[in-house]
Amino acid sequence: MIVTTGDSTSAEWIDHAQKLAKELGARYVVREGQSVPRMVKKYRDEDFLIIMNHSVRFVRVGQTDMTYHPSMAFIRAKRLLAGRSDGMIRASRVEADDIVLDCTAGLGSDSLVFSIAVGDKGHVIACESELSLYALVKAGLRHYESQVPEINEAMRRIEMRHGEHLDQLKQMEDKSVDIVYFDPMFREPVEESASIVPLRQVANHASLRMESIQEARRVARKTVVLKELRNSGEFERLGFDRVELSGSKLAYGVIDIADNN
Repeated sequence: MIVTTGDSTSAEWIDHAQKLAKELGARYVVREGQSVPRMVKKYRDEDFLIIMNHSVRFVRVGQTDMTYHPSMAFIRAKRLLAGRSDGMIRASRVEADDIVLDCTAGLGSDSLVFSIAVGDKGHVIACESELSLYALVKAGLRHYESQVPEINEAMRRIEMRHGEHLDQLKQMEDKSVDIVYFDPMFREPVEESASIVPLRQVANHASLRMESIQEARRVARKTVVLKELRNSGEFERLGFDRVELSGSKLAYGVIDIADNN
């Protein structure tokens, strides 16, 4: 992966880009007015993270082009701040000050909603296996500016971790977080939105393994939660004993740890 900047990026944001490249172990390249296709030929790399003034873009040439934006998570976060309910928060039984492990971060949408719910004394860890998504979301959460200070603060509080969620779970102590959450990429897309279509090009499409659920049961204190299509056979296959419907297409499978001790 190459980290670079936009054509008119300020010195401050160039510095951000250089530091991020170092954190990612990626190559930083000065843009110098070069087009992305030209840079592909020159540097022989197809993955580019482009840092601009208050904006982050990931390009995989010929496949996908994504700019970080909280999308629907922003609306859900505003609803929570206004005291309204959220299906995911209700199903997971998350409360202020809880610790949440989001095993399939994707674009970080659910992590942001969890971060609003747990507040400034809680903690959300977001694990993403795909380097491209991890880099885009890590930079986006750090630098994106909305018009709602509480949402900006919730973004900054999320801890991004790169790696397979099973490896992460195995390294954690028993009952070390309150909620373990899974939102794997659906085999059948629910919507073809501007954010979902490019995400499907780079996301991990692997099915959840029973070993991951077993480790999640060990690590969680309150609940293990799976977001899936409402008629999915994954709930039964993986042992989720409670299913809460959310809208016409989605559902949350829940394992209540207190009821399984």
